[in-house]
Amino acid sequence: MRSLTILTLALGLAANAPVLAAGHENKESPLTYPETKTVDVVEEQFGEYISDPYRWLENDVREDPEVADWVKAQNAVTDAYLETLPGRDSLAQSMKELFDYDDLGIPVEAGGKYFYERKSGGQNQAVLYVRDGVDGEERVLIDPATWSDDGATALANWKPSGDGSLLAYAVQDGGSDWRTLKVLDVETGEVKADTVEWAKFTDIVWMPKNIGFLYSRYPEPGEGEAFQSTNLNHAIYLHPVGNDQAKDIKVFATPGQPELNHFAELTSDKEWVMIASASGTDERVEVTMIKVDAPELETRKLVSGFDHDWRLIDGVGDTLYFETNKDAPRLRVVKTDMSAAEPEFTEVIAESDAVINGTMIVGDRLVVSYLVDAKSQLSTFDLDGKALGTLNLPGPGQVTSLSGLMKSEEGFFSFQSFNRPTTVFRYEPSSEPTVWAAPSLPFDPDTVEVTQRFYESKDGTKIPMFLVHMKGQDLSAGAPTMLYGYGGFNISVLPQYKPAWMAWIKAGGVFASANLRGGGEYGKEWHDAGRLQNKQNVFDDFIAAGEYLLTMGVTSQNGLAIEGRSNGGMLIGAVMNQRPDLFTAGHAAVGVMDMLRFDRFTAGRYWVDDYGYPDKEQDFRTQLAYSPYHNIKGGIDYPALIVSTADTDDRVVPGHSFKYTARLQALDTGDKPHLIRIETRAGHGSGKPTDKVIEEYSDIYAFLAHATGLNLDK
Repeated sequence: MRSLTILTLALGLAANAPVLAAGHENKESPLTYPETKTVDVVEEQFGEYISDPYRWLENDVREDPEVADWVKAQNAVTDAYLETLPGRDSLAQSMKELFDYDDLGIPVEAGGKYFYERKSGGQNQAVLYVRDGVDGEERVLIDPATWSDDGATALANWKPSGDGSLLAYAVQDGGSDWRTLKVLDVETGEVKADTVEWAKFTDIVWMPKNIGFLYSRYPEPGEGEAFQSTNLNHAIYLHPVGNDQAKDIKVFATPGQPELNHFAELTSDKEWVMIASASGTDERVEVTMIKVDAPELETRKLVSGFDHDWRLIDGVGDTLYFETNKDAPRLRVVKTDMSAAEPEFTEVIAESDAVINGTMIVGDRLVVSYLVDAKSQLSTFDLDGKALGTLNLPGPGQVTSLSGLMKSEEGFFSFQSFNRPTTVFRYEPSSEPTVWAAPSLPFDPDTVEVTQRFYESKDGTKIPMFLVHMKGQDLSAGAPTMLYGYGGFNISVLPQYKPAWMAWIKAGGVFASANLRGGGEYGKEWHDAGRLQNKQNVFDDFIAAGEYLLTMGVTSQNGLAIEGRSNGGMLIGAVMNQRPDLFTAGHAAVGVMDMLRFDRFTAGRYWVDDYGYPDKEQDFRTQLAYSPYHNIKGGIDYPALIVSTADTDDRVVPGHSFKYTARLQALDTGDKPHLIRIETRAGHGSGKPTDKVIEEYSDIYAFLAHATGLNLDK
């Protein structure tokens, strides 16, 4: 088990950059951009005068008609340009074919029933199925296709009750992080009257005997503030089934610490509730326990102080197992006895050179997913930590989920790679894993090759990078290449199947994924090396990846495109400013572009763990040095760039992308196109319907292909 956390981003300074005056015009270019109003906003911070002429673009597009008009005008220019691109229709058709497979989720067993998601080709949203018994006949339980005309309303997280008779589920509308929780009768399919609003960053935890479930929520935001206001006062509530939400019981909150988030989990024997509390995205939590069968729901602090990460694996009775990075930057497994007056942790599995990336207990076995050079390895141990062996996996890739219970003799996990969509495996301690569900693929994965290389960053650090290409393709022939990166929030960028990436590869391009510092590929030290005052290492790692691809002949001087999302979108903006000569084109998606104001909107305040505090001088100076918005250099030719965002992104608010694009267009940054694509009824990425994904990425990759010379019509 692991609680839901906000690891969700999803995230050289020109001398005059912080004080750029408004009104600079771009030289004549093939594109005429909409005129963007400027405002006289200059603020002093630590002796620096910071100009913010596009501050008004931070306003909510749903609330401010001027911002709405700007969005409409920008989209008109972008749409007109995209209409001229060769191969866009061919790319869309290729993506449609590559999406024609079963995207599978791992099953969850409850009361002898197995619940799982599957999204088949042509479906905009995943459908939830249930079957009686592991090999029983399946039936549709929830199909979100009926929820909206545009397919933008999605099934988010869900959880069956212990006996499998009820299911609580979350509805996500238009890509927003807000959730509406509902309850369904599994046997009849009836949706009950229960409706819970304003849930966000929440797990669903059923209590024994189906009395209700625990969930996390914020107070209802003020009118017009749902997509902009800062998220404070997260609390855990118990919703008794059949009750109005107004009668929900607040189980845990910290009014004296309104910045904390709280996430609940329950051991599989339903004896202990664990509450993990965190102030940000960093791996530092406090742990509070609640004994379920106690006369009252009294809390008991197990771990005090926000010093380390603690992830509940499972428990039986009063013996609880955790993963932790306390005294182990690459994590270890420990256990504790809650019956003790002062519970202490004892080591079960010691830290190793590999990084623990998830653990499940199946019967009397611990199954540990390790990261070894950004690839998964599954190892088994007994409950005392004795090593029992390694499980066979299909090849280099990632184990994406682990689902097992101490009371059960079966568990499940899923596996995927760049050339293989998700396959679900069933594991029993007495045998090797067997395939439980596998998709029929729209291509032969053996025709696509995945290799790994290591290159040196600026300071000599070895960085791993995956290259994905058609088998037999000459990797010294200078093919158009797309380089992807993230580098933040302890998030590991592991091999994964994306139909849009595969469309680029099948067209003859090379795809490269660099495992930058700031991620979690090598544990806490790797993360720390790419955050706060070390953030420049991330940009250096990415720039070095581009230089390596050019030096080795993988791509050519005019053939290197770059892409990143969220924190990775910020990465694209930063390296474009620092090395505009190196890259041919870029895609900066839903990026954090104003590093001096990110903490003022929605969940942005949590990101200070990675970025620092803009109101602290040391952090401010580091942020100002790389902030994409503040460091655009006039008088220099920039690569072609397409920025993408969405109107209902309430994680990284679209004002970041709006302001960045406006400044890029206004300054003298050359004649290559600098466009923004603004989606409607879409958020940060999750819940986006398949047809919108195909439309978006056929636009964006046609843009990158045109810039790099990739022929999409061959």
